[in-house]
Amino acid sequence: MGHLHGERITLREYRYEDLSYMREWVNDHEVTGTLYDNFLYPQTDTETESFLNAMVDGKTDRKGFIISLRDTLEYIGQIDLNAIDWRNRAASLGIVIGRKEYHGQGYGREAIGLLQQFVFDTLNLNRLHLDVYEFNQRAFRCYLSCGFVEEGRLRKRLFRDGRYWDVIQMSILKDEWEQQKSAEEREAAQ
Repeated sequence: MGHLHGERITLREYRYEDLSYMREWVNDHEVTGTLYDNFLYPQTDTETESFLNAMVDGKTDRKGFIISLRDTLEYIGQIDLNAIDWRNRAASLGIVIGRKEYHGQGYGREAIGLLQQFVFDTLNLNRLHLDVYEFNQRAFRCYLSCGFVEEGRLRKRLFRDGRYWDVIQMSILKDEWEQQKSAEEREAAQ
């Protein structure tokens, strides 16, 4: 896959030298507390390295990019397509901004926008979906601003921090993304 360039970031390939950046966050609850249950237990060096090796070597069904700073290509996070369903033209999105100093600055939104363009224009998929936990309101608002719509909720599906939470299922379809893109282009032209 080639690089995808945005205003401040580039989505690039996974590299072996990304390991040290990944190790900084994989056991940090501030970062992983909103991610899936595979981060409930401490992740070993070997587990992180195995994941990275699989991504670099292409020995996984998951396809993805490192979110990097445009000027230096330095790692700030990851954005992946999980479970690509070619027959039905759909994929699941996963994203993490691993370096906390880049949280809340719009890097995730920019990365999602680049990935949407790749998914809908290059791969010609029709649907991109994700799950977000009810308590992760920052991510929920980000996904809404990227055009995702709430499809449903798995009520009280997640137990975290002493209580049950809903898992919100969201998606965006190709035609919805195209309408959003057209509206943004019209607005920018005015």
